[in-house]
Amino acid sequence: MSLNKKRFEELMEELTVDTDTMNEIAADFRYDLRKGLQNPDLSSLRMLKSYVALPDGSETGTFLAVDFGGTNVRVSKVTLKGNGEFSIDGKVAKPLKVDGIYDFIGPDSTAEQMFDFIAGLVDEVVGEDHETPYLLGHTFSFPSEQTDLNNAKLIIWTKEFATKGVEGHVVNDLLQEALVRQGLTNVHPAAVINDTVAVLLAAAYQQPDTYIGSIYATGQNTCYLEPFADRADPAMILNLESGGFMKLVPSPLDVKLDDASEKPGEQRLEKMTSGRYMGELFNLALGELFGEEEKCNYGFTSVDMSAILEDETPDLAKTAALVESKTGHALTQEECALVQRLAKQFVVRSARLVASTFVGIIWQLAGREPIAKQHIAVDGSVYEKMPYVKENLMRALSELLKEDTDKVDTFLQNGGSCLGAAIAAAMSEKN
Repeated sequence: MSLNKKRFEELMEELTVDTDTMNEIAADFRYDLRKGLQNPDLSSLRMLKSYVALPDGSETGTFLAVDFGGTNVRVSKVTLKGNGEFSIDGKVAKPLKVDGIYDFIGPDSTAEQMFDFIAGLVDEVVGEDHETPYLLGHTFSFPSEQTDLNNAKLIIWTKEFATKGVEGHVVNDLLQEALVRQGLTNVHPAAVINDTVAVLLAAAYQQPDTYIGSIYATGQNTCYLEPFADRADPAMILNLESGGFMKLVPSPLDVKLDDASEKPGEQRLEKMTSGRYMGELFNLALGELFGEEEKCNYGFTSVDMSAILEDETPDLAKTAALVESKTGHALTQEECALVQRLAKQFVVRSARLVASTFVGIIWQLAGREPIAKQHIAVDGSVYEKMPYVKENLMRALSELLKEDTDKVDTFLQNGGSCLGAAIAAAMSEKN
């Protein structure tokens, strides 16, 4: 069965984001920022307060950091040396669930069991030192209601977590109680932040003039330093939960994916850009090209798309083998080239949409003043590993920023969750 060439051209057109469209998206994103600052209920952006600004480079000392954003929990001992310098003096990482051995995320598990396990990891990192005082920063990447830097109450579990006794509770209180049970009365949880905020803190500590931080991976989210220039509020990082930005025009494929998703009508930007959904969209597209709309769950992932885009064999043999293994269809070399073009189109669209949201923030930060020279810190597998993402992000920024293009760049901020948590703990001493 050959690919439907007519539908292929239609898909390529539907997935094209031109410069005018990017300008509209950037303007709409800035509009939602401004509305959200007045009242978050008026915006599709959450505008969550982090209760922390940017580090100034003077943060020094040894701190503990917990990175709790998924099944694997990481605990580190971090020494901040000032002026962007730091060292990791101890690190341990373990899963919260090992099949057949233990499970601290299932419905039969309790908050006490989960946090006792984490406290045990902290004890490993400090070498059972129960005397030296330590402040601990906590990157906790689940929907939370926060009232200050150290007070985050879990609203609802996501990512298949179902542990009892955590929803509706302050997570650092649960951690503190577990540390006491472990005998670690010398460890004080002092800050809790989102992983996107952690990326920005880690980046700004090492690279001055960084005001925007973003996660571009399985999910997509961005935060930025809001200066509150027109009011008395202190400058603060705002977590936008930007994956929920809704002012985008979805293609028919996006509508189909959304209708079948767990939460229809939500997370539009994330569903059009993130690694989690890119493979699903690619599946839907191939289903249409093969005339198998009702049988399009071929199992392609964003990793498979990367492999297709990296295929430089003369006859695209790797692409042909991968597609045949997933779909059962043998493709010609010409059809493999079309599949490769289609994968690239999804990636280019994703990068251009994300870049448009960055520009909306840049415009918001500039206000009526000239755009300042600045960096955008990005962490995540899509940004780091997906072919064509970085260059198309920069190309899109260039199209939108024009003569100000040379003032803005993006860079990879790897491993920001633990470093950012340690910096937040250090900054808690100033608050």
